[in-house]
Amino acid sequence: MPRHAKQVLRALPGLRVLASYRREWLVKDLVAGIVLTTLLVPQGMAYAELAGLPAITGLYTSVLCLLAYAVFGPSRILVLGPDSSLGPMIAATVLPLVAAGGDSARAVALASMLSLMVGAITVLAGVARLGFVADLISKPTMIGYMNGLALTILVGQLPKLFGFKVEAEGLLAEFGDFVGGLADGRAVPAAVAVGGSGIVLILVLQRWLPKVPAVLVMVVLAIAATTLFDLDDHGVSLVGELPRGLPPPTVPDVRLDDLAPLFAGALGIALVSLADTISNATAFAGRQGQEVRGNEEMTAIGAANVAAGLFQGFPVSTSGSRTAVAERAGAKTQLTGVVGAALIVLMLVLLPGLFRNLPQPALAAVVVTASLSLADLAGTRRLWHQSRAEFLLSLSALLGVALLGVLPGIAIAVGLSILNVFRRAWWPYNTVLGRVPGLEGYHDVRSHPEAEHLPGLVIHRFDGPLFFANAKAFREEVTRLARSEPPPRWVLIAAEPVTDVDTTAADELEELDRVLNERGVHLVFAELKDPVRRKIERYELTRTIDPGHFYPTLEAAVAAFRELTGAGWTAGDRPPGGSEGR
Repeated sequence: MPRHAKQVLRALPGLRVLASYRREWLVKDLVAGIVLTTLLVPQGMAYAELAGLPAITGLYTSVLCLLAYAVFGPSRILVLGPDSSLGPMIAATVLPLVAAGGDSARAVALASMLSLMVGAITVLAGVARLGFVADLISKPTMIGYMNGLALTILVGQLPKLFGFKVEAEGLLAEFGDFVGGLADGRAVPAAVAVGGSGIVLILVLQRWLPKVPAVLVMVVLAIAATTLFDLDDHGVSLVGELPRGLPPPTVPDVRLDDLAPLFAGALGIALVSLADTISNATAFAGRQGQEVRGNEEMTAIGAANVAAGLFQGFPVSTSGSRTAVAERAGAKTQLTGVVGAALIVLMLVLLPGLFRNLPQPALAAVVVTASLSLADLAGTRRLWHQSRAEFLLSLSALLGVALLGVLPGIAIAVGLSILNVFRRAWWPYNTVLGRVPGLEGYHDVRSHPEAEHLPGLVIHRFDGPLFFANAKAFREEVTRLARSEPPPRWVLIAAEPVTDVDTTAADELEELDRVLNERGVHLVFAELKDPVRRKIERYELTRTIDPGHFYPTLEAAVAAFRELTGAGWTAGDRPPGGSEGR
């Protein structure tokens, strides 16, 4: 194969799949595409309205992102599209910039520019191989963020579900206005019936008949109910006839002063989209026996966002639920998404009035059931039982989203994740080790209170790098151990977990060794990693710390101490057992 052809295939993974496409896959991809379309259309419209945009933009977005991912996407199974987790973030970014009165054309232009920005960020991240940024949100904080998002979506959809509107912004204000609307009798009984029965129907079918397209069944029944009972005459809002065909490619027209707030929102959306994409790609690749190409996935999600932004679309992400539907339907390649996009285009060209009689409360029911799938109550309970600190992190992320808003919430989630990493490095676990009869090696005296020790020797393990933030804590802990009664002759550091020593920690070690030597106590190291040992030598710590006090193994250090002192193992009093951090 010519070199330039190989380069093209490398840049366009979809063409690689096409080059190796098997004839027996075609029927399966066609069938899966038809099944997938039944979910793409109602969800696309519902999530567009969740983002504060006209329902038709959800279909434009679905078409363009599916086609773009079919060309640039490395995964054969992932399905992209409008997403319930991004909808509130898009609304939080776009709606404050829209003029009073709700100019839908301006909202669409802003959302399209937002999509272009998200696309540019993710493409650059893929080219620069910055896949690690998706790890900036830890699982506990992501659980809290998603729980807060689910609560925000649920409260935001309640007025629509009950057939009226509220003007308030923010979770508490929206809920207050919703309750006030109910008290004032603004609820539309027919809308409540449609929305409530839609939610029940979707949840029941998903629980008891998972192979049945629950959303499609609910949508068909809702349209039928509108036709039979003239629901629009009973105060129920309908979607109405959609515009025919696709819009021409357009560069969004926005003001210069809109770019800064749009870019801030784009950063948060890109981060959530990347985290969602990488996690879904990993999960489905493992089930399909495929390899995850994180940087290619980022480039592909960026291309999909750019394509959507040029055709009046908004930011997209991968969808675990739609991907699962495609997988269950037998999808083999990205052709499934192409079929779905083609069917949506045919519908817009030939049958734009197909969803004319779809009630708005039915779309609210789609969004509400999606929000319930975002919440992870089981994961929250597990955090409560496994780690109270991480449960509090999760709760803080939830409250950040619920009380401050979706975009501040993502910033809080990232900040808490980073602070948690820093907390673990700042106060790492450290303990005293002893010999346990019948077990090889040396073990934590907390787990093995029967452990034996050598009089005059304290074996201390510090489970983390030594750097400016924890060097003082390390020094204080070793000093405390050196003051135990009777005082030890050696404090032996089991240094295998120490992955680094910076200059601040080196200064602390030098001062610590000087103070201990004045008391007749020696600081001894065992199992230092070679890179760390070279740093210590470069810092010239061996001027104060005896070069002979570095041992390759704990066993060698213990043997040297016993040879020096003649001490024997005893189960007598031991020095304090260290600390677990704070």
